[in-house]
Amino acid sequence: MGKKHIFNAGPCLLPQVAIDNTIEALKDFKGTGVSLLSISHRTKGWDETMDECRALWKELLCIPEGYEVVFLGGGASLQFLMAAMNFLENKAGYLETGVWAKKALKEAKGLGNAFAVASSADKNYSYIPKGYEIPADLDYFHITTNNTIYGTEIRKDIDSPVPLIADMSSDILSRPVDVSKYELIYAGAQKNAGPAGVAVAIVKTDALGKVSRYLPTMLDYRTHIDKLSMFNTPPVVSIFVMNETLKWLKGIGGVSAINAINVRKAETLYAEIDRNSLFTGTAAKEDRSIMNICFVMAPGKEDLQDEFLKFAVERDMVGIKGHRSVGGFRASTYNACTQEDVEALVAVMQEFEKIRG
Repeated sequence: MGKKHIFNAGPCLLPQVAIDNTIEALKDFKGTGVSLLSISHRTKGWDETMDECRALWKELLCIPEGYEVVFLGGGASLQFLMAAMNFLENKAGYLETGVWAKKALKEAKGLGNAFAVASSADKNYSYIPKGYEIPADLDYFHITTNNTIYGTEIRKDIDSPVPLIADMSSDILSRPVDVSKYELIYAGAQKNAGPAGVAVAIVKTDALGKVSRYLPTMLDYRTHIDKLSMFNTPPVVSIFVMNETLKWLKGIGGVSAINAINVRKAETLYAEIDRNSLFTGTAAKEDRSIMNICFVMAPGKEDLQDEFLKFAVERDMVGIKGHRSVGGFRASTYNACTQEDVEALVAVMQEFEKIRG
């Protein structure tokens, strides 16, 4: 069996050093003689892990004063509701760029006046809307920066005349971000930041406490800020792996360094998609994601889809099948995916073209 090249959309490939260090902690957490799986979150040394993880987030994303980092359960899907509960008072606008943006909007609609300012649904979310105007009377404007299913991405921080909230689940830590432009950034960990089981929220603290509705204790960001993300038992294993992943990222040069690596990976694969006679990209070129690279068989070659998937799997490509709602193929090139992995996929595509092109 050869080396597996993992392109899963999430949970995704993690740095090997993070996996190895977690294995050791599963045997013995920091010399306590107790497995990470069995420790209490009140165990001596656990608060140090939590503090280090928060500090790494702040360092890696250059988070300014006035913001706090909290670790939460429920993934980004719970954040769809939690964000709206904490920030929606009168009216909120959403940029509808895919399934996850649409789901976030649905949760907000359940609480009040929320609507799509612009949408790319007319072309199956294959592009990022442009030329729209953000109403000045919104409580906030919500964007989903990367769309995993369709392979589109907002790769620059937008200027918003109203408070800006972003779901960055699938591209956080992949590129520099000006956090000061946002009231709230949230993300499920399982793309670039760790395993499933924990989400991170980066919250501007003075923006909280301004809604008139009752906020359930667990859905109030202030609860988790005040209790340092330990109001209830935190997902210790997931946070430990996250911390190890952030240490790895810092060690290789941080977010700017990984962004350069990610851009090169994406350029390599997109160049092959554009060159190869058997494949074609699905996202508008100006909006292509560097995290989720989506493609299909070229017109007239659709009958080769299943054959290529089998061909690729036999050559140790893992997770390249497209989302069930759109079909085709998707290579998720998150931070831990290497240039070697991408070049291996390119070689498989070239080999298949020689045989079937």
